[in-house]
Amino acid sequence: MELAQEHIQAALKQLVDPLTDKDFVSARCVRNIAIDGDKVSVAIEVGYPVGTRAEAVRALVRDAVSGVAGVGSVEVTVSGNVVAHAVQQGVKLLAGVKNIIAVASGKGGVGKSTTAANLALALAAEGAKVGVLDADIYGPSQPQMLGLEGRNPESPDGKSLTPLEAYGVQVMSIGFMIEADTPMVWRGPMATQALKQLLTETNWSDLDYLIVDMPPGTGDIQLTLSQTVPLTGAVIVTTPQDIALLDARKGVKMFEKVGVPILGVVENMSVHICANCGHESHIFGTGGGQKMCADFGIPYLGALPLDLKIREEADSGRPTVVADPDSREAQLYRDIALGVAGRVAARAKDMSHKFPSIVVQNT
Repeated sequence: MELAQEHIQAALKQLVDPLTDKDFVSARCVRNIAIDGDKVSVAIEVGYPVGTRAEAVRALVRDAVSGVAGVGSVEVTVSGNVVAHAVQQGVKLLAGVKNIIAVASGKGGVGKSTTAANLALALAAEGAKVGVLDADIYGPSQPQMLGLEGRNPESPDGKSLTPLEAYGVQVMSIGFMIEADTPMVWRGPMATQALKQLLTETNWSDLDYLIVDMPPGTGDIQLTLSQTVPLTGAVIVTTPQDIALLDARKGVKMFEKVGVPILGVVENMSVHICANCGHESHIFGTGGGQKMCADFGIPYLGALPLDLKIREEADSGRPTVVADPDSREAQLYRDIALGVAGRVAARAKDMSHKFPSIVVQNT
């Protein structure tokens, strides 16, 4: 039987990318199939930064195509291409930013900011262009976590700001504008307006992902941001503790009400492993994050340990992903970041640029 593209397509149709839960054909990841006798070459383009994932995708495709009758050898090339995805209805995309991801929590103290910083760095390590907006206006911590304390962004035109850069990530925070020990004594509308200005008046440069470190809670600021900022999706950070989960559930429902998809849940401080004896202690309980995901039908992105090193590295301005990139903890952050990127890639693409602008005028 002579090989045909249909045979290869059929094999790839059965192949599901574990990051997107879609087969490569339906997701339009197959860019080219070339057949020369029994030699087959396949070009795959996924919708997330391929980085360390490239060899796994290559092996997956190679094994599937090799199983087709008549195939002698297989050559697979893999690339990544992050595009803009759909946001809330009636909200316009932000110039220079393809996808905005909110990292949120129902309450403070669950490690949301540390998680946001490490996720941003992990996505950058995978090859994406990434930015961080510190929207926690009453307690901005990204300047310290990313080693940018004491620095001020420049304004080339007196109207817009150039984001600072840390470890290849573009960063903007209200913390750059104020002294570290100066409290933000602002009411909700003023704080919300300041955040919207930081978002829209920062010269973000061709970002694949902008990670927004949201204020904790589900109050006026959080609601306004989730309604007016063009969000591709949200990541909820919680601990397994029942009290934290109660508030995390409120965060999930808030985003659902305003039409922002939940990309998944990260369970922080899941387990403590004793440095001396190796004993595992579930200090804040166990299985809470997974149960919440099952109840709401949303993805469980992974669990992170309660580890002194993660806290120390964040406090020192070198989060785990850059301070100890080969550690188990850094790998957990990278796995979660790829999970987020995969969920984004599975979302509907933004098509607003395909439609012409309609202008009504008197003639």
